Formats: sequence, C-alpha cells, structure tokens
Amino acid sequence: MTSLIQQYQSSRKSTFSMKGNTVFFFLCALFILQESRAAHNNGVYIVYMGAADSRNGSLRDHHVQLMNSVLKRKENALVHTYKHGFSGFAATMSEEDARSIAQKPGVVSVFPDPLLELHTTRSWDFLKYQTAVEIDSQPKSDSEPSSPGSDTIIGILDTGIWPESESFNDKGMDPIPSRWKGKCMEANDFSTSNCNRKLIGARFYNQSDITFSKLHTPRDTIGHGTHVASTAAGSTVASASYYGLAAGTAKSGSPSSRIAVYRVCSLNGCRGSSILAAFDDAIKDGVDVLSLSLGAPSVLEIGLESDPIAIGSFHAVDNGIIVVCSAGNDGPTSGSVVNVAPWILTVAASTIDRDFQSNVVLGEKNEVIKGEGINFSPLEKSAVYPLIYAKSAKKSGASEDEARNCDPDSMDGGLIKGKIVICDTGDSGYSVRDKIDVVKAVGAIGIAVIDDTLNAVASTYGAFPATVISSKGAAEIFSYLNSTGNPVATILATVSVTKYTPAPAIAYFSSRGPSYYTRNVLKPDISAPGVDILAAWIANDTSEAPKGKEPPLFNVLSGTSMACPHVSGIAASVKARNPTWSPSAIRSAIMTSATQTNNLKAPIRTDSGSIATPYDYGAGEVTTSEPLQPGLVYETSTIDYLNYLCYSGRTTSAIVGIVKTVPDGFACPKDSNSDYISNINYPSIAISKFNGKDNKNVSRTVTNVAGDGVSVYTVSVDAPGGVNVKVIPEKLQFTKNNEKLSYQVVFSSSSATQLKEDVFGSITWSNGKYKVRSPFVLSSKSSDE
Repeated sequence: MTSLIQQYQSSRKSTFSMKGNTVFFFLCALFILQESRAAHNNGVYIVYMGAADSRNGSLRDHHVQLMNSVLKRKENALVHTYKHGFSGFAATMSEEDARSIAQKPGVVSVFPDPLLELHTTRSWDFLKYQTAVEIDSQPKSDSEPSSPGSDTIIGILDTGIWPESESFNDKGMDPIPSRWKGKCMEANDFSTSNCNRKLIGARFYNQSDITFSKLHTPRDTIGHGTHVASTAAGSTVASASYYGLAAGTAKSGSPSSRIAVYRVCSLNGCRGSSILAAFDDAIKDGVDVLSLSLGAPSVLEIGLESDPIAIGSFHAVDNGIIVVCSAGNDGPTSGSVVNVAPWILTVAASTIDRDFQSNVVLGEKNEVIKGEGINFSPLEKSAVYPLIYAKSAKKSGASEDEARNCDPDSMDGGLIKGKIVICDTGDSGYSVRDKIDVVKAVGAIGIAVIDDTLNAVASTYGAFPATVISSKGAAEIFSYLNSTGNPVATILATVSVTKYTPAPAIAYFSSRGPSYYTRNVLKPDISAPGVDILAAWIANDTSEAPKGKEPPLFNVLSGTSMACPHVSGIAASVKARNPTWSPSAIRSAIMTSATQTNNLKAPIRTDSGSIATPYDYGAGEVTTSEPLQPGLVYETSTIDYLNYLCYSGRTTSAIVGIVKTVPDGFACPKDSNSDYISNINYPSIAISKFNGKDNKNVSRTVTNVAGDGVSVYTVSVDAPGGVNVKVIPEKLQFTKNNEKLSYQVVFSSSSATQLKEDVFGSITWSNGKYKVRSPFVLSSKSSDE
C-alpha cells in the first residue's frame, strides 16, 4: 500500500478528507526540503477541522473528544491545538491513526506535517521615483510617529527577530494600541523588555522533530526574519550600509507600524504545524497584515487542503487580515509560482536601480569588463596579476569540462597559483562559493565566474576577489587571452552604482505563472524589489564580517523573501489610510495601481531581456502612493471564495465545514466547473480553454472609493493580436461614494485558429484622475494542463 508520505509527495491534491471529499533567494539554499522521509513527515499529522465557532459548544466538545481519542495511544503526543481562527490540532501519530481520524465526522482533512522553505536604503527611494501620481490630502510622513500607521500591526512569520537592531527602536512612538492581545514570550536570551512600542509581540513555536533545531526563543539566529521585518516596518535609520556599500538612510514600507513576530522557522525549514499555530495566534492577537516570506517547494504542488499557508490565510482573511506571501524562488521555470490561493496576495521579485559592481580590468590598456558581486578585494587597481582560463590548467585525469568549470580536483595547482582564474558555470551543481573554495585551495588570488543569470544578482564573497561576469564579457576576456602571451588582470573591490538602467527587471529566480492549481486565477499578483536589498541583520553573525571587521548591522539579500515585505509595508500604509477596507480591497488597490514601465519609460523586461508578462510580474511593479487612493476597487467577497471552492470540486457540505460563517441559503451551483473560477471578482482576469471558436464572457464589479461622489469612468482595452475584447458597458457612472457597478467582458477570436501560446492584455478604467488597470491572460490550455 502506498504510504501517506508517498501520496503526499506524488500528488498536489493528496490528502485525507471526510467522506472522500478533498477539501524564501539568498537563504533558500539553506532552507531546502530534506530528501529523507523523516524530513517530509516528522511523525506529526495535522488534523484540520474547519472554522472555530466559540458559540457552538457541542462542536467544541466534539473536537476535544476527538483529540483525546487520538492521544489515548501512548505513542501519540499533542504538538499544537488550533482554536482561535480555525479548529484542529497537530499530533504525532501513525498512518493508521491518521487514516482512522480522517473518516471521523467534522474532520475536513488530515495530512502530514509539511516542511516549508524560506524562500533598504535604495529600494524605497526607487519605488518613490517610479510613482507617477500625487495623492490628495497626503497623511503625515511615515517617519513621523504620530502618523495613522502607528496603530497598524504587521505580523511576521519567519525566523524570529534581533530586537536590539536600531531598526526596531520605538523612539517617539505612541503607546501600544489597546486592541493588541498578543504577548512577548520569554526565553534564555529574550525577555519581555526586548519588546517595546515598535516590537509589540514575539512568539516562538517548538519544532516537534528531534532532528530539527528547537525554537526555544523568538530571537533570530539566522537573520532572515530580522531582514524581512525591518523591510516591512523597521524604524528609519540614518547612515546605514553594508561596510560602506549601499550607504544611505534605511527605510521601510511603514516605519510607524507595529511589528509582531512569530518564529516558525529554524535553519532547516518551517514546519506546517507551527505555521498554522502562528496563524491561529495572530488572528487572536489582532494583527492587520501578515507577511510570509516562505512556502512549499514548487515541485510538490501541494493542494489547498494540505497547504498550511492556504488554510491559515483563508481564516486570517475571513477575520479581516490581509495576507502577503512570496511567490517562490524557483524561476524562471514556467508554472513554478507557489502560494497561489486567491485569498493570498502573491509577490514576485524585481531589481532596483542599484548595482553592486566588481569589475575585471584587463591588460595595459585597462579594459574594463563589468562584473557583479560584493567583495572587498585587496588587489591593486591596475592589471598586474597573471590571468588564466581554468581549462588551460587541466589536471591529468580530469576532463576539460571539469577543469573549465573549476570542479574539485580538476586543475593543476602549479599553473593556478598566484593567478586570477576564469571559470565557467557548468551544470555540475557546484556554486560560485564552491568554486571559490576550489581555486583558493590551489593558490589562486581571484576568480571570475561566467554566468548570465547570477550576473544580475550580487552575492557576498568577503575579502576574496570574486565576481560574476556575463558571457558577453567573457568573450572579450577570451579575445584578450588569445591576443597575448602574458595576460594580466585585476578584480576591483565592489562599488555601488545607482540610477542603474533599465530597472526594474524581473529577477531570474522569481517564480513564474501560470498557477499549477488553476489557470483561471492569475498568479503572481504583483512584483516588488527583491534583488540586493539592504536591511537589518543579526549582530552576532561573524560569518558575514570581512577580516578585522565587526559583524554587520545591515546585510544585502536577494529573493522573493525580500520582495514580500515591501508589499506588506505598503499594505499596512493602505490599511492605515483606509482602516475600514477589506483585505481584498487593499489587494485590489495595490494591483490596479501597479506600473508596467521601467526607469527608461519602456516596458519592464525580465532578467534575460525579454518583455515581461503577467506570468512574470502579475499586475506589474508595485507603487507606493497610488494604492492609497486607487479610485475603484475590486472586492472579492466570501461568496467568491466559496464559489472558488465549489468550482474547484468541493461540495457544499465540505465547504460548510471550512468557513466560519456561511451565508444563509448558500449552496454550490449545480453547474460547477473550473471554467467558472474566471468569474470570481478578482482584480485580474485569467481564462483557460480559449479555443478561437467560442466566446468567453466574464463579469466584474467595482466599488467607488475615490471620495468624489459623482464620477464617470471610461474603459480602454489593450488587446493582443487576433483577439477581440468587448466591454459592456463602456462607461461607468457613479453617483455616490461606495457605490458598486458591474460590467461584462466578452473575449472572442478574430479567426478560427486556436492560440498557439498564452496571450496577454489589459482593461483600464479611468476618470481622468485615476487609472484602474486589470491585466488579463488567455490560454488555450485547460486548467489541468
């Protein structure tokens, strides 16, 4: 019989369910999913029992009885209970017990405890430059502690926090909002005094697997959570830098917001049972925004019923909390985006207009070849050091491929010693850091690695002269090597280059759409800066310190992990200005006000140079001011999410068990199929099975939030070749604030030819003051392809 774990790995919708109804770049290398069975399942299963309803005493008693029945076996042990935002528990148990519990009344699903992975001075200034609209009646600067954002609380689910960082000082902040119900948990290295009016809450969740690091403290010993928290809501810090690089004032998306930290991750990853416990607590604590720079590896394609983030975020949104998640770092592979549930705001990563250059200088003419990387090279600025291509130093018994790629034990140290080495990337799996170790071991004094993808993201190499060059730059180096019998070069120490063009570009590592779960919801939703981001760091990390230097107070990281908190901070600012808005209204404001142009006023491109599409960046690059007053918003209601579950194959009875409050008389439509997912009131439009023969008709409803009362919006359409798009009506005439008006969009083909590839366009409503843009994608493939 196939084990539960094998089922979980082999199917994106693998789960147990009542009555058969199935209801982070930089650090990602450290947080990979372990290949062993123990890592996939630590013996813990999550029993999900839907919404918590404090009014239903008999149901609550039933949950307790079920949990107690599980624990009767001596080998079973309770890990977490969930009772605030949703109901259920996590416990160690056998597969047999899990199968038995899955059949009990009231159980929505039972699944193995998954291991998820963790997927700024300049970035906020850059986003400000990209903003094109001035907002009326702008609130006070976010640097002023009395701004409305001071009552907004951002919850961070991550590796914890380094509370002593200057980014978390509470100077001048108002008292903690009285509605806050959270706590500051104590540990050997963390006391209640570490919390303040900025860092108002800190919790940790012990991992149940003995093979994992225990999380007996909210203190961040990894750095990821500290970096993320300071990007979203850190206090403004002057004279921040990474050893002089990226110098400036460190800012965040919402400097006056409060931070609540939920440590759910260790060095080995993030357990799903802990993530669900953090969601449960955050709902009770009273956060406004939840930021998660983590998710499942894209290869697992976890179904919604087995995904702790999808489950927890559903109930968070149902309780008025907007949930922002990273899209994953498995790009540029198509269909690699994760955190794809429609109630999540999913964030891709883009570059900013700052570049960390460590250039190679060739020969007596000092020809400069652009390189990328952070190093503090002690070499002379003049080209005086011997230069060699690694292949030319091939060791006897090694292959040419092994030598040119600088694989271990492939080069003759006598030919390498005292020289700068040029290495290819290859596909042997060795990283740049591995190659550095190899060439250092045989006496090299510097290294330049050829890689067209890594050349766009700066990694940190310490004092060793190391840089990454493009294949174009490599061609120039090879030409020079072939032209002289005494090639010389040097590698320069890194310098920060600002106003770099073009920017933004979508980072190569950023996960791409379409969603593996359904082609009828466009994912990712938005892009934000996620490359070379400077933010706060843990103060005891000697591994990042150059020789003779103290540990850095700030560090430079890249990944969708860094993009996510940018959007979380903006979401908090929108919430502060519009405190009554729903999570979907805030998401809509962020998406419909995005930009699709770079700082050259040209279309945003990918890292490879191609024009970016909504599969790369969703609605586009986030802006900072426009979301505060978007004009119109698309509100995705509870009914939309219920219908989404219906259209995805759930029954009414299964859905009733999930949702806290089901509208009276709700039932899944009799004609439910995945095509109808396109009709949920989402700020973007995605349609599958567009075959060139049948028209596709979708509807949307917008709400007037501009405060202008009477206003007329006119539609404009950007349609791809071969596609006709008709919007009915073409004008929306609002007579009052908060009025809702609906429209239809009819997509048809101008020929009978089926699409050969997915195509993209947009629909924009404008009243002369606001532009409200929705991207759309049309695919000839079905939702299951």
